[in-house]
Amino acid sequence: MKFEKFGFHPAVTAGVKENGYESPTPIQAEAIPQVMAGRDVMGLAQTGTGKTAAFGLPILQRLMEGRRGQVRALIVAPTRELAEQIHESISSLGRETRLKSITVYGGVGVSPQVEKLRKGVEIVVACPGRLLDHINQKTIDLSQVEVLVLDEADQMFDMGFLPDIRRILKQLPAKRQTLLFSATMPDEIRRLAHEVLKDPVTVKVGATAPPVTVSHALYPVEQHLKTALLLELLHHTDTESVLVFTRTKHRAKRLGEQLEKAGYRAASLQGNLSQNRRQAALDGFRDGTFQILVATDIAARGIDVSQISHVVNYDIPDTPEAYIHVRAIERTLNASVERRTVPDFDYNIAAPKKDSEFARPPRQPQVRKPAGAKKSVAHAAAAAPSGQGRPKPAGGTPRKSGPPRSRSQQGGRG
Repeated sequence: MKFEKFGFHPAVTAGVKENGYESPTPIQAEAIPQVMAGRDVMGLAQTGTGKTAAFGLPILQRLMEGRRGQVRALIVAPTRELAEQIHESISSLGRETRLKSITVYGGVGVSPQVEKLRKGVEIVVACPGRLLDHINQKTIDLSQVEVLVLDEADQMFDMGFLPDIRRILKQLPAKRQTLLFSATMPDEIRRLAHEVLKDPVTVKVGATAPPVTVSHALYPVEQHLKTALLLELLHHTDTESVLVFTRTKHRAKRLGEQLEKAGYRAASLQGNLSQNRRQAALDGFRDGTFQILVATDIAARGIDVSQISHVVNYDIPDTPEAYIHVRAIERTLNASVERRTVPDFDYNIAAPKKDSEFARPPRQPQVRKPAGAKKSVAHAAAAAPSGQGRPKPAGGTPRKSGPPRSRSQQGGRG
């Protein structure tokens, strides 16, 4: 099957050809006709199967007709990296259409986003937190949205975004086309799909088992020896580009620093970095500036890098499809995972009395006022029961009540 079969507008077809697309992937072949027919779609497919084009191309086709300069398609993604990846793909495919797409997420200034929205765009790719900020500040108008895409829905649930998604849904027209894509189908996502999709078509492509071209091995080791074993493995393995996943932001940062000290070109990708530094780490990993990228699990679906030679799960992730515990991995693979040991590595080194490898820096001791001193305003404010108002600052002048802080000001994700 060729893309010509879909009958795209010449401007959309031009983007397909410019990107070197010839034959659609299985999810594109199944989903594109259904999306173009206006059906709601429940897509079950992993990252890397081509699903961005599966919903992106029909959206571009749809928006070729109708009014320009207003938000008509909204794509919601869990991470900044994935939002940028979707935006870049749609912008590339739609280069000849003159349709405008922008990204909306936290960690960067809000003013440029407001300015682009004010000038008029047709497609918005957003993370939930910052999108809600724009909704609350009335800097985005979603009343004309015709197509909603919820991408990596299970990941958004894992990150705690489901309440935000429900708030966003209330701001959208009831009459719309909704596309929901997820790698897995936990009960919460199944319920969400039942709520937001109308008579959906289910498109399921492939199993959740890892590709057969990937070999798997388990290196049993005590927690306090993980880093030493990783360094030993890197020293004795012919690696080109290594992606290391950790469970926490602090661990990703610390492990990245340790690899750098050991002489490796390494960077970390985690939520505490500014967007510019996150993008620099990802770009550096793509172009070979960094040989090793250490990332938190939640960044996994936003990383689109070819030619990775090794993936290391420093911590075994919690979810089955992202790597469960070992017995379940073996059931998924329908094969046993080889247990390996590294020759000459000392597995018998005792753990320190206090494992300080990933310990956070100690907090500075608080200076307490002498007994009998008045409580500070801040302390009183924190202790005041809800519904009893705010305490007055010293001097008796009532404190002015400011607007609630947005998610991005609070440091919320997305």
